[in-house]
Amino acid sequence: MAELFTLNEPRNTDSDPVFPLWRLGFRPFFLFGSAFGVLCVALWIVAFPNWLPQGFQWEPLDGWLGWHRHEMPFGFATAIVAGFLLTAIQNWTSRPSLRGRSLLGLFALWAVARLCWLFGVPWQWTMLPELAFMFLLTFSTGRLLWGARQSHNYSAPATILLMGLADIEFIAGLATGNEQWQYSGAMAVIWLIVALMTMIGGRVIPFFTQRGLNRMAARTVPLRLDLGLMIAAMLLAALAAFGLGVQPGWPFAVLFAALAVAHAYRLWRWYDNGVWGVPLLWSLHAACWWMPLGFAGLAAYHAGWLASSSIGLHALTVGAMGGLILAMIARVSLGHTGRPLQASKAMTWAFAFINLGAAARVFLAPWFFLPGLVVASLCWLLAFGLFVGLYAPILCRPRADGAPG
Repeated sequence: MAELFTLNEPRNTDSDPVFPLWRLGFRPFFLFGSAFGVLCVALWIVAFPNWLPQGFQWEPLDGWLGWHRHEMPFGFATAIVAGFLLTAIQNWTSRPSLRGRSLLGLFALWAVARLCWLFGVPWQWTMLPELAFMFLLTFSTGRLLWGARQSHNYSAPATILLMGLADIEFIAGLATGNEQWQYSGAMAVIWLIVALMTMIGGRVIPFFTQRGLNRMAARTVPLRLDLGLMIAAMLLAALAAFGLGVQPGWPFAVLFAALAVAHAYRLWRWYDNGVWGVPLLWSLHAACWWMPLGFAGLAAYHAGWLASSSIGLHALTVGAMGGLILAMIARVSLGHTGRPLQASKAMTWAFAFINLGAAARVFLAPWFFLPGLVVASLCWLLAFGLFVGLYAPILCRPRADGAPG
């Protein structure tokens, strides 16, 4: 049983005075973002079916449904985005990213905002750390790119800025009691995250596949296809912010069907039979396949073939976002802590659990709602709980190879 959790960690020496957790953005945001994702789903599965004890009075800001709708994208997913971009942009620009007190300060804003939402602090106070985090993250990433004159990467901080504006729309809806604004803000941020997934996936998945399988060249798609798919997701975010695309309609059915085909083509171009022997690779590819499935589900809804958009949306949020987040943070954490790029057996089970959970939410819950929701939630808890348990030690320790970071 012991080898299930083996990390194969080499010995190292370390002289950096900064505690390892605060040396680079991926460390605190991957660890605590994942832990928060576990907390969110655990509380949601207890609160949503009304399983809370009779007389239980605690309710987060905007109620349990509004809290879940806000915190999964704006709390959980945004933390992972912050950790990834603060780390990746340092690599892209060769300029030092946030570390030490500056990183701790940014993280503290995120954490305080999460506590405010969870414990029902009035929105006037909650919005201060919430929006400060979003706009300081935009500034921190944009500053590095501006200093390196990497204009081709400006889309990253621009997307974070738009996520902050979507958050403002959600909070404005909360302040005025306008539920449509809240829903529009939540939908807009989902599409913005899809845009980031499209951009980041196009950059790293072919490269990771090539490196992981020792191929001579990466299997890529034309850059204009990646760019077009990202622009399409940004357009959907803009439409969602104005409350468009909610009601079924054939124009959106055609758009979503085209996006499903385009994403499936991109994945087919990336595919290599060898990925199934490498958990750190098949987890990435499997997560990405939930994207065309999600778009196909939304196309079916807008064509009038499905009664709800829930199937398509949860394929994107639980399957694609949850799966890609788990696969990315598992690999990035190993690579940036100087450890072998090999998933433990327990982490391989985590990858299986997240995909099983997505399948339960998408294919079981529409017909057997509560059993499907419970199975999906338990799988999510197992998947991200395993990540937190396995990776907390390495995220809180120095790099195994003695390099800085």
